[in-house]
Amino acid sequence: MTITKTMAGLSAAAAVLACGAVVNASPAAASGVPTGTAALPKCPLVFGHGGYPEGANGWAKDQVRQPNNLRGVDDQKAWGANGVEADVQLTKEGTKAVMWHNTTTNGLTGGQQKITDIWWAYGAGNLNSRRINRGPYKGEGVYSLRQWLDHVRSRGLIALLEIKPETKSILSDSRYAAQAWKEISDPIKERQGSQRIMVYSTDSWIQGELAKRHPTLLKGAAARWTDSVRWNEPAPSWSGNASQWKAVLDQAPQSVMTNYTKEYRAWLRGRCQ
Repeated sequence: MTITKTMAGLSAAAAVLACGAVVNASPAAASGVPTGTAALPKCPLVFGHGGYPEGANGWAKDQVRQPNNLRGVDDQKAWGANGVEADVQLTKEGTKAVMWHNTTTNGLTGGQQKITDIWWAYGAGNLNSRRINRGPYKGEGVYSLRQWLDHVRSRGLIALLEIKPETKSILSDSRYAAQAWKEISDPIKERQGSQRIMVYSTDSWIQGELAKRHPTLLKGAAARWTDSVRWNEPAPSWSGNASQWKAVLDQAPQSVMTNYTKEYRAWLRGRCQ
């Protein structure tokens, strides 16, 4: 795929939003969308996110729904996402930037360890040899940042990277910082000319470093969170989000982020264009 074709595809994604069908009751039909309304606002870009159980012992209920793997990315594309939010962790001594949400290998085969304590491809129990052991993506592996970005680009999606707080212990360590930042920054720099990539972190120190290293790629106000339902397992109904979805849409955001990509797409039908 050439740079021109890739960027054209992303531009088209930003201009034309397709609304997908929802199995069982349609959120659009169930919520009484008015018909015949004129001058509908522009639909926001939709970023797919994977729900993680809130509250005590959320790790024990986690079904590893985050689109950090290739099947997760493919699902988000099929559900109508324009972009995907995923999580960047670092393996031991910052030797590999990998796509994984959890602090530990919880949700993967093998013994439980901190991601920052194991190697990518060296030694018994290395991260590359493990597989997701539950949830909709059971059997999938863990991917490097480069692998994930390439797959997202092949699907014509925008990449939104959260650099997880757990990486701070390595990124701020003078022994490993140079290598660790190269692992995160180089794949982004190599692709940003042909792929739309945004970055952010919930850790203020990492966010400050990202502002220095990737000032034009910061998430900022993009991909505004739009759900109000607290995620749990089994997954709560989408319908509890309806009021918040409307309140956010009324503010004409350019892009939103949701755990309910497919349902949100259907809900948008008739409310924007």
